Amino acid sequence: MWIILFTVFIDLIGFGILIPIIPLLVASPSSPFYLLPKGFTVNQGYILLGLLTAVYPLMQFFANPILGQLSDKIGRKKLLAFSILGNSFSYALFATGIHMVSLPLLFIARGLAGISGGNVAIAQAAIADVTTPQDRVKNFGLMGAAFGLGFIVGPFLGGKLADPTVVSWFNATTPFWFAAVLALLNGISIIFLFPETLKVKSAHLKLNLAQSVKNIMRAYTEKHMRILFATSFFLWSGFSFFVTFFAVFLINRFHFNQSQIGNLFAYFGLWIVITQGFLVQRVGKIFKEYQVLRVTFILMGISILLYFLPKVGWQLFIVAPFFSIANGLIQANLPGLISRSADASIQGEILGINSSLQALAQAIFPLVSGVVAAKLSPDDTLIIAAVLMIATGLFFNLFYKPYVVHKREIET
Repeated sequence: MWIILFTVFIDLIGFGILIPIIPLLVASPSSPFYLLPKGFTVNQGYILLGLLTAVYPLMQFFANPILGQLSDKIGRKKLLAFSILGNSFSYALFATGIHMVSLPLLFIARGLAGISGGNVAIAQAAIADVTTPQDRVKNFGLMGAAFGLGFIVGPFLGGKLADPTVVSWFNATTPFWFAAVLALLNGISIIFLFPETLKVKSAHLKLNLAQSVKNIMRAYTEKHMRILFATSFFLWSGFSFFVTFFAVFLINRFHFNQSQIGNLFAYFGLWIVITQGFLVQRVGKIFKEYQVLRVTFILMGISILLYFLPKVGWQLFIVAPFFSIANGLIQANLPGLISRSADASIQGEILGINSSLQALAQAIFPLVSGVVAAKLSPDDTLIIAAVLMIATGLFFNLFYKPYVVHKREIET
């Protein structure tokens, strides 16, 4: 478990480093890091931010199912090493794009990152390989804690490594070079330290390059999984609306710079760690996964609306725990419920389907949010995010029913 958790931690540091910087590149004309040439309007920058955010999950949508199949066929280790080393190259390419003021290079770098970015799903499958069904929620909770720790360190480092008041030669490229080196070291550690967790490989499996489209169809036809897959899609639709423009919301309403954005997102991560490191197991002893989810989706939607109450920046830190606790409980219980609802022999496939749905939602809705921000305002994207989260909770409460699968009791 420790090497899986370390991998997730390092990966999320690299991902979190991006958060304070990317909005400043294309959606904040007052930023010294702004890359768009004269003639581009703020609204066009919002649309570009949606596009730049969407290209990563769009490539994930096509690539992740193939990585999931390969992980069932040849094992987890090789695919983890490939995806992490691919991430390292993509970070270096993104830094080069910033240095050269090249928007096409930024898009190419994010696309390559999406192609190689299946490591979290593979790590989830590895956790499923080495744990019993009864322990999966606990271990997904530990994975979520590693996720949260990375999310503390990543945005904080991203803000500080791009701040020339910390070190004079720091700039917008510094966090990405740091992430590239970190991912490179992580990939090397996988090659030399990670033991293969998949004991029975599906050697007969034939790769389906159109598996992403097939996954969407399969998500509908799998009767016992259909509601869970739909819930996951709705969840990530709302989350995509929120995360794409929340930093712009902070810049416009509270005049946050990269360090302040990084600090707030690090604070999110702190509460996710507290939630998944301590609350998940305690809540899990009292309530089943689906009982937790019936409440937390709605709580998450309401907590997004609470961000409109603060008048000054420090008040955001009062609201943040409500959002992060709900998020932390969801991120542990929803994958755990999906995993426990599938046969042990197809964990990689089922988690691959879920990853496809997540990637599709994260590819479509940043594009939509970019148009909404341009036509209305970035604030409206947060309102839509809240409505989608609450709708997810209502959908789950109305349609999810406990069931029994593969002669193994999942819920009673």
